[in-house]
Amino acid sequence: MAPLFIPRSFRISCYFLLSIGLLSSCQLPKPLLQPTARPIPVSFAGHTDSMGIASQNWRTFFADPNLVQLIDTALAENLDLRIATQRIEAARGAFEYNRGFLAPQVNAVASAGVDRYGKYSMNGVGNFDTNLSENIRGNELIPTPTPDYFLGARSTWEVDIWGKLRNRKKAAYLRLLASEKGRHAVITSLVAEAARYYYTLLALDGELEIIQKNIDFQQNALELVRIQKEAGRVTELAVQQFSAQLLNTRSRQGRVRQQIIENENQLNRLLGRYPGPIARGQSLQMRELPGQVLTGIPAQMLIRRPDIRQAELELQAAHVDVDVVRAEFLPSLNLNAYVGLNAFRTAVLFNPASIAAGLLGGLSGPIINRRFLKGNYRQAVAQASEGLYRYRQTILTGFSEVTTNLRGVENYRQVADVQAQEVAVLQQAVTTSKDLFSSGYASYLEVITAQRSVLEAELALINTKQAQFLSLTDLYRALGGGWQ
Repeated sequence: MAPLFIPRSFRISCYFLLSIGLLSSCQLPKPLLQPTARPIPVSFAGHTDSMGIASQNWRTFFADPNLVQLIDTALAENLDLRIATQRIEAARGAFEYNRGFLAPQVNAVASAGVDRYGKYSMNGVGNFDTNLSENIRGNELIPTPTPDYFLGARSTWEVDIWGKLRNRKKAAYLRLLASEKGRHAVITSLVAEAARYYYTLLALDGELEIIQKNIDFQQNALELVRIQKEAGRVTELAVQQFSAQLLNTRSRQGRVRQQIIENENQLNRLLGRYPGPIARGQSLQMRELPGQVLTGIPAQMLIRRPDIRQAELELQAAHVDVDVVRAEFLPSLNLNAYVGLNAFRTAVLFNPASIAAGLLGGLSGPIINRRFLKGNYRQAVAQASEGLYRYRQTILTGFSEVTTNLRGVENYRQVADVQAQEVAVLQQAVTTSKDLFSSGYASYLEVITAQRSVLEAELALINTKQAQFLSLTDLYRALGGGWQ
């Protein structure tokens, strides 16, 4: 059979078209422009402290043995934290997966197959003609059907000439670091949340103490008015008014006890355990805030706050993803190799003459339908832009939280000072009203009003002290403290 003749002009045209196709596949989309970062303020509401409370370890910052023990339990048992830990493991697995593509893939292969070639096919005629040769004898004769046995190794490797695989590994590594920062963010929130529940319980304990003290006062006042009724100095209406006030205060006591149960259960859920009593120290009535609250500068918040660092790393990974997608438009160089034993008879498979090896390399790139690459590129660019906006949003949120809670600590401190003076005055008013009532210079309504006023003032003061401690806790978290 005569060989097929291909004109030289046709071959030149094919080479020309192939070259044009490869060149067209090298047309890259424009690189993603790096947006300029907006400057952040140089201080928090005029505070220019060199160091902030976020640099303190949470054990030192809270310094309450009961709270420290609760936080330790939360860090060991909280389910959200365990979920975050598994996300780190998943990100580490993704990093190892992408790193594996940089090395050749070598697989052990053992295969067996059989082919029956048609009589009028190239292999069918060739095998038949080969068997008629005088040089073919014994095991060299090709059987029909023709088996094929292979035992060895095959390798595939994409040579990373454009850095695509290295960038995939880099993006996976950045996401691994981001997942670790995400775990730190969970720890920070967990520490702050445990402290918030703890201080809420201490405030409720303070409310119980205040209510019980007022119940004792009101009980004594009720006994006094009953004695004066028997003496004919007051009517039954006065007794009923004092009795109603006492019942109202006792009902408040029941509501506070229920709030304590609810907060204890919420804290136990945070600790990963079933409902039960929470060991705690003295109430907020006997506690005072630190004298000075240091914030540091906003640049320190950018470094310490885990959610900002997580958003920054995810933004970097998204930009690397864009580089990976851009490299998809370029031709890829692939090498395929094999080495092993290959024969059409099992009897000669382990014969040294059956050793076979091969190597094939080639460039391949998209030429005609590149819509899916362009769509993938647009998606990567959109995700990178989303990551940028999320990063800016996280910074704005962090700065707002710091400023709000810093002002809260300062303003609530002033409110508490004024309310403490109010409570002192009203407590003196209660004593005065009782004395005047006993001597007949004040009505029982003035005594009831004084008692009600001091109760409301004392409860307002304990609520303000609770707001102080919660603002300080939130400030510590907002500055990035709690994960160290």
